[in-house]
Amino acid sequence: MKYLFLFFFLGYPLWINAQDQSERDTLQVHFDQETPGEILFTSSRESLQKEEFIHHYVLSPRSNLFIAIKLQKPLIYYQKILAPQLTDIGLFQQGNFQFKLWIDGKVIYRSNLSPGAPQQEIQQQETTLKRPMIDQINGQGSWSEFFWNRFLFNGGEKALTDGQHHLKMEIRPYVNADSLFVGDIIASGELQLSVNLNPVIDPDKYKLQQPATYPGLKVSKAKFDRRRIQQLKGMIEEGIFKKLNGIVVLEHGSLLIEEYFNGENRESLHDPRSVGKTFASTLTGIAIADGYIKNEDQTLDQCYDFGKYQNPDLAKNKTTIRELLTMSAGFDGNDEDPNSPGNEENMYPTANWVDFTLDLPFRKSLQRQWHYFTAGVVVLGDLLDKQVQGGLESYANKRLFVPLGIRKYRWEHTPQGVPNTAGGIRMNALDFAKYGQLYKNGGYWNGKQILPQAWVQKSLSKQLMIPEREKEYYGYLFWNKCFHVGSKGYEAYYCAGNGGNYIIIMNDIPYVIVITASAYGQAYAHKQVDRIVSEFLLPALLNTGQ
Repeated sequence: MKYLFLFFFLGYPLWINAQDQSERDTLQVHFDQETPGEILFTSSRESLQKEEFIHHYVLSPRSNLFIAIKLQKPLIYYQKILAPQLTDIGLFQQGNFQFKLWIDGKVIYRSNLSPGAPQQEIQQQETTLKRPMIDQINGQGSWSEFFWNRFLFNGGEKALTDGQHHLKMEIRPYVNADSLFVGDIIASGELQLSVNLNPVIDPDKYKLQQPATYPGLKVSKAKFDRRRIQQLKGMIEEGIFKKLNGIVVLEHGSLLIEEYFNGENRESLHDPRSVGKTFASTLTGIAIADGYIKNEDQTLDQCYDFGKYQNPDLAKNKTTIRELLTMSAGFDGNDEDPNSPGNEENMYPTANWVDFTLDLPFRKSLQRQWHYFTAGVVVLGDLLDKQVQGGLESYANKRLFVPLGIRKYRWEHTPQGVPNTAGGIRMNALDFAKYGQLYKNGGYWNGKQILPQAWVQKSLSKQLMIPEREKEYYGYLFWNKCFHVGSKGYEAYYCAGNGGNYIIIMNDIPYVIVITASAYGQAYAHKQVDRIVSEFLLPALLNTGQ
């Protein structure tokens, strides 16, 4: 799940059902079973391997928490009791574990893990599972980490006030075949917690870095609420905000705030995941201005021979570049849906990502409707590589990076050696900030019009409404929404990526904000950035007193 963004942006992992099934819709099945298995806890991955378990734990913002689940039988044994008519694959596709968490004798959260994780072999063969719940160092948003984060979002944070608490976890099997069948407890465990999740932050202890000039960026002398940013810095360094690597703020194009964390610095090449998609939009605009592409209404059949691809459909041939830019092409690919044929996770293992995409079925119901479609941006990058002089990598360097003074960066590549526009470019936070400022300047940089102003306006326009989100829109591989400070909203256009990576271009106020982070796969990643921007950065910049 290297480039997955949207699932984490929404904060609702699709392989975890965060909604409790109504008790009256559940058929409870009792087993004539041995003593249930157990859930054991430990504070480190190393201790987990040595099976050094604990009964009491101090839970702080920097804590790690791991579990070992020891069952009497593999999960499938219990599922066959619930639904003996189903095959092994049917049980895997229609059932999983049900987790329930209690705090101080009260049920706080229950979740039926959606089918798909753990893997089928594990569910059918293993009786011991060793899993991270909180992994501050190596966590990548696995199903067990997502379960813990969903517990926190659904009552856990409120229940775990600072002080002493008792945690109990129960696991049952379930199968959803016509009706929801849930078995008896197959494993349980308890842990005494001393909770200290809200340490007192003394802003005076955290001194801010003094920005220095950087090629293309002067230092701003503008005033801001330094104490509020010191408070933010303390919360990052104490682990309240997690896996943040850098914060850069430009004011009128000059460097105002520059802070780094977790071992990174202004020279670190950072992996921003899907932030890199937006570069494909920029290069499309430049290629149109240079005459390599007619316009964004150019159709794919002018570049690809659809006769060699599967699932022929005339509408597929006539897919436009605009539809790729706005994630509204009719190809059956939706990264929000793990069962979608064109989900990006199905693309990465293939030998040719473009062939994978163009072979997909076509669904007219998806056409011109926004749906997060990484594979479409891969096709856009491949199309650019075919059309521009010298290939995309050389062209991007000559027409975008050199004019911006960006010298140190690194592309990842598709299996065909094309720059990976799914989200595979690394550069430092200050160069990301210059890229954002290019749009803030209307495409103008250092006395030259690098990107046509008309293209900037189109890119930052509200091309499509994003379904099921209030007043959020999509442009040409840019997002749009308002960040709220108190009751007032401040409009922003931004590119964003898995882990909490952002380049934010404020619309009506003179700021560009870059946040680099490595909370890859973590459900909290984007939620905490919203807090950082709305509760700390914007109030400090605007001196609102909020």
